[in-house]
Amino acid sequence: MAIKTYAVLLRGINVGGHKKVPMAELRTLLEGLGHGGVRTYLQSGNAVLTADHEDDASLAAEVRAAIEERFGFAVDALVRDHAYLKAVVDACPFPAADLEAKQLHVTYFSGPVDADRFASVEQQAFLPEEFRLGDRALYLYAPDGLGRSKLAEQLARPRLTKGLIATTRNWNTVTRLEEMTRG
Repeated sequence: MAIKTYAVLLRGINVGGHKKVPMAELRTLLEGLGHGGVRTYLQSGNAVLTADHEDDASLAAEVRAAIEERFGFAVDALVRDHAYLKAVVDACPFPAADLEAKQLHVTYFSGPVDADRFASVEQQAFLPEEFRLGDRALYLYAPDGLGRSKLAEQLARPRLTKGLIATTRNWNTVTRLEEMTRG
């Protein structure tokens, strides 16, 4: 089995003083699981590591279980390899180079999403904000940023994400994780 480089995306940690996971402790935890090259990015739950897991889902389950055991609370985690992260960057339907990072976001999903899931969202009502679907991802253009986005609020409704883990990153983080997982 070949060793691959992965990004670990944790959902909802270190937000508003809840579910605190210090990054130094997260690195130690991941290294303790036998993973190499462990690095973290920002305080919002982004890590990069090398592992010889057969699939993203088993590695994510291992990380979730270890975090719950160590910190005492459940945290959703998604794991994606470099090839996937590069494909997400390359497939961006918006002119990323012409936008500020705060205007472009990617929501990563634990499974496939299709247009039917989001058919109830009347995109015209939210213009100039827009979204497009990708491979287990949703690209969101929010010109005034995520915090002021009415479309982001609508897209985060539980009925639209039912049965899936979903976690969002701004474009700077999307591209930085792709860079960190290279080689």
